[in-house]
Amino acid sequence: MKLTKRNYFTRKANRAFLSVSQFKAFEKCQAAALAEVNKTFEREKTTALLVGSYIDAYFEGSMQAFINHNPEIFKRGGCLKAEYLQADHIIERISRDALFMQYMSGKKQVILTGTINGVDVKIKVDSLLPDKIVDLKIMRDFAPVYSQEYGRQPWFESWQYDLQGAVYQEIVRQNTGERLPFYLAAATKEKVCDIDIVHISQASLDFQLERFSHNAPLYDAIKNGVIAPDRCEACDYCKQTKVLQAPRESDEFYF
Repeated sequence: MKLTKRNYFTRKANRAFLSVSQFKAFEKCQAAALAEVNKTFEREKTTALLVGSYIDAYFEGSMQAFINHNPEIFKRGGCLKAEYLQADHIIERISRDALFMQYMSGKKQVILTGTINGVDVKIKVDSLLPDKIVDLKIMRDFAPVYSQEYGRQPWFESWQYDLQGAVYQEIVRQNTGERLPFYLAAATKEKVCDIDIVHISQASLDFQLERFSHNAPLYDAIKNGVIAPDRCEACDYCKQTKVLQAPRESDEFYF
């Protein structure tokens, strides 16, 4: 299957190829991720996601198409909602930084496919230059993120952008023969927008590629009906599809 901008997110493409976002979804809940692939469940389209897509569309040169597909970004009077006015401020801040714009000057939204451990994989690169891979990220802020499972992590590690970089680097290598460094070009949604360029270390990319390679065949088998998916019983999909079998004992609620 040849991927294009038009069919990249279709059900057929999502069934044929594993993406980084799919992989992360399977890690959270296999049942919900499979339902998303099969288009029987759709996650809510959040404002945060739309703001990021709005800025992506600006740099790609597809703003009009984005507006046509997302009329909800406007108020009834035809003015942009506050979140997208803020996005315009972020774009303005990014645009007046020479280094940031240099990193965003590559080929935009480059679609590539490859194979990792026998599994077909698809990627879409925000900015592909001859000597580097760059992905644009719009963050709430650059503060470390704390989780009970992993403790305090840098923002890019908490959001698994190192995993994304590992997969992008490998698929680009398969298509070009070059193992290019991976960078994040990031900006924040704070009142005063902050910006940064982050180079993800090769050691981190190597580690994350091994993790992706190890788990990709399992998730591919689930997609193809070879293995039944596990349920997390905590996400929206599992709540929505829960079937009660028997009452629970109160003792179960004590830790």
